[in-house]
Amino acid sequence: MRLRAALIGLVVAAATGLLGAAPARADTSDTPDPAGMYVVVLRSTPSWASARALAERYGGRLEQAFQTALPGFSARMTAAAAGRLAADPAVESVQPDRQVRSTGTQVDPASWGLDRIDQASLPRNGAYTYPTTAGNVTAYVIDSGIRTTHTDFGGRATSGWDFVDNDADADDCAGHGTHVAGTIGGTSYGVAKGVNLVALRVLGCDGAGSYAGIIAAVDWVTANAHKPAVVNMSFSGTTYAPLNEAVAASIASGVTYVVSAGNDGADACGYSPAGVAAAVTVGATGQTDARAPFSNAGPCVDLFAPGVGITSAGIADDSASRSMNGTSMAAPHVAGAAALILADHPEATPAQVASALGAAARPGVVTDPAGAPGLLAQTAPSSCDVRTDGADVAIKDRGTVVSTIALAGCSGRATWVSVEVHIAHPRRGDLVVELIAPNGVVKRLKSSNRHDRAADVSATYPVTLSVKDRTGTWKLRVRDTTRAATGHIDSWTLTVA
Repeated sequence: MRLRAALIGLVVAAATGLLGAAPARADTSDTPDPAGMYVVVLRSTPSWASARALAERYGGRLEQAFQTALPGFSARMTAAAAGRLAADPAVESVQPDRQVRSTGTQVDPASWGLDRIDQASLPRNGAYTYPTTAGNVTAYVIDSGIRTTHTDFGGRATSGWDFVDNDADADDCAGHGTHVAGTIGGTSYGVAKGVNLVALRVLGCDGAGSYAGIIAAVDWVTANAHKPAVVNMSFSGTTYAPLNEAVAASIASGVTYVVSAGNDGADACGYSPAGVAAAVTVGATGQTDARAPFSNAGPCVDLFAPGVGITSAGIADDSASRSMNGTSMAAPHVAGAAALILADHPEATPAQVASALGAAARPGVVTDPAGAPGLLAQTAPSSCDVRTDGADVAIKDRGTVVSTIALAGCSGRATWVSVEVHIAHPRRGDLVVELIAPNGVVKRLKSSNRHDRAADVSATYPVTLSVKDRTGTWKLRVRDTTRAATGHIDSWTLTVA
């Protein structure tokens, strides 16, 4: 029987290597762990054959090629060979691979996290209300795998790839990944109760794994993600540049990443992937909204979420549960909240999702944030009903016109707006289109462009903003910047969340 350990956070069991400069330099000052394994960053993306040829040229054996999130590969070789490889002009850097390991204890209290993230303040009301189940979103769990047969997943959990055994069965024999997946999308334990869950196994039964395997998983997501998508990474270790680069590149490809801050009570900026600026980094709080003593903090932490005594799915059998502590437990609350946002706004970029999460969070709630913004994660309010104004509004030469939509009965702040615009005009490049919120905030949707001589505007514009009250009159303002052409606003549709 496979070992089933109680896992919470992740720490790196060795110091970080140095990132080489031009010419590249291999860090061979201490023995890599796993022994003889190196991560090689190249100046251009390799094919599998070219990566293997380069590794073998210096006496190495190729293990994995990275082709989407990070150009490079991992290989086994001697320290001397790594030094020679680093001098090759095709190489950016060579670093020893490092081992990642989990640690923690099991606790008994019942879960309370769902009850906390859907309301503004204490005391909790004993219920969790959610606007959608996010059935159109996929959550990728880079962890110890998932027990996909667990009843709380209702058949929505599947294996992506196992980077430990190098096969397609990412079953969980450690328990950490199943717990995380349950908080993201379990029917009973989850924030997004209909999200599709995909397991990417990078940690073995003992909770250990390597940066090379994690980078390979990030590379896999970048190449294969079914969007809209969110990735949860509930582990952290001292800063490792190749991993940070891979995560940043994957985010740039359009995938939102939520990562745990780490459990050392230290500055999260010194950890990977917590220090990746474009990722959403999450610290942990307890039941009184105080920062958990173990939680990393500092300016790289974007949000806090419940992370003490969190009950979720276990692996003892297909209905098992367990309670755990850690920023590993906090991050999936936010990954689930991100899935809810993506469900309503599947076209949202990672930056827009991060902005919406920040706008929905409660400021000044977390006590002792230790240099981090004291924002407590909240699920965003549901969208107001979609409203459309279909009345034609004439656009005269060099004139400015306004069309309005009034919203009533929409409580809560606006964090996300989608504006679908249809304008009939022979020269759309003449037009400037803007949205004006009820509080007077102006967001430009389209600028004029004298080189664009095509006709008509038919587009949907996602807008990120923070307006205290969604209720009021929203305006679409259109300005014609040149003479000799007229047109009209045909219709526009407003969705406010």
